[in-house]
Amino acid sequence: MKAVNRRDFIRVSAAGAAASAVAPIVLAEEDKRATPDTLVANLYKSLNDQQRQMICLPFDHKLRSEVSNNWRINKSRVSQHFTDDQQAMINDIFRGLHSEEYAEKVVRQVETDGGGRNLAGCSVAIFGEPGTGKFEFVLTGRHCTRRCDGDSVDGVAFGGPIFYGHAADGFNEGPDHKGNAYWFQALRANELYQALDGKQQKIGLVQERPRSEGETRRFILSNQFRQERPGIPVGELSTDQKGLARQVMSDLLAPFRKADRAESMKLVEAQGFDNLHFAWFTHGDIGDDKIWDVWQIEGPSMLWLFRGTPHVHTWVHIRKPA
Repeated sequence: MKAVNRRDFIRVSAAGAAASAVAPIVLAEEDKRATPDTLVANLYKSLNDQQRQMICLPFDHKLRSEVSNNWRINKSRVSQHFTDDQQAMINDIFRGLHSEEYAEKVVRQVETDGGGRNLAGCSVAIFGEPGTGKFEFVLTGRHCTRRCDGDSVDGVAFGGPIFYGHAADGFNEGPDHKGNAYWFQALRANELYQALDGKQQKIGLVQERPRSEGETRRFILSNQFRQERPGIPVGELSTDQKGLARQVMSDLLAPFRKADRAESMKLVEAQGFDNLHFAWFTHGDIGDDKIWDVWQIEGPSMLWLFRGTPHVHTWVHIRKPA
C-alpha cells in the first residue's frame, strides 16, 4: 500500500477529530433508565440454584481479577445456560457498559469475533452478592473482558483490568484495518505523534519490541508498575501538545459509559498527567506507512497498550496511585 504522507494523514485525522468533537454532546444524553449495575442485581435474583453454582463466586475470589485476550471465565454460555429473559438482561448489561455512540459497534465486534449473535458464546460470572455489599459482573470471550462492579472496587477503573480487540478484516489486517471498531484510537494516538517535533518524535518512537501478550497479562495482574517507562513524558510537551494528549486520552475512553470514563480520567489525573509516557513502536508497522500500529500510554499506575498487529489487541489497567 502507498504510504500516507504527513499532509494527508493530518487532513484525515483532523476530519476525525472534528467528528469526535461533537461526541461529548451525544454521550451526555445516555439512557437514564435501568443501569447495568441494577440489571446485575436483577439477573442475580433471577438465577436458580444450578445457575448460581455455575457462575457465582465469593467477591474475593482470585478469578475476579483475571484478564486475557481470549478466554471463558467458567463453563457457562449465554445461549445455553440462561433463559431468554436472562439473556436479554446480560445483553443489556453489556450494552450499558458502553456509550450510545459505540455500543452497537462493540456488540457487533464481540459477536463477529466469536461471541455469536446476542453474545451467545460468551461466559459470565458474578462475584459477591448484589444488594448486600461488594459485587462484580464479568463477561468474557474472544477479544473481550468487561466488568460491572457498581463502584464496589475502589480506586480501579472499570472494576479491574479489561481487554478489547477486533479481527475485522481477517486475522492479518491490512494497514487501514478495514472495519475495525477500535482503529480510530490508533489514528488519534498517531495524530499526537505527528504533532511532535523531530526531537520529540525520536524520544517517543521506540525501537525495542513491546511486551508480549503473556508479559502484558502478567504485568497487569502483578500491579507492580515500573518507574522507567519508554516513550516521551507528557511533561516534556508544549501546552498545545499537552492539550492534544489529554484529548487523545479522553477519546480513547469514548466507547465506554459515562461513569467509567469519568472515573478513569479522575484516576489518570490523580497520578499526574505529566507523568504519563506516550510511546509508539516501530515493531509491527503494517505496510511500512509510519502510522504506528503498536503504541501505549504508561504511567505510575496505569497501562494502555494497543497492539494493532496482526489485528487489534488492547490491554487497559488504570489504578489509583500507590
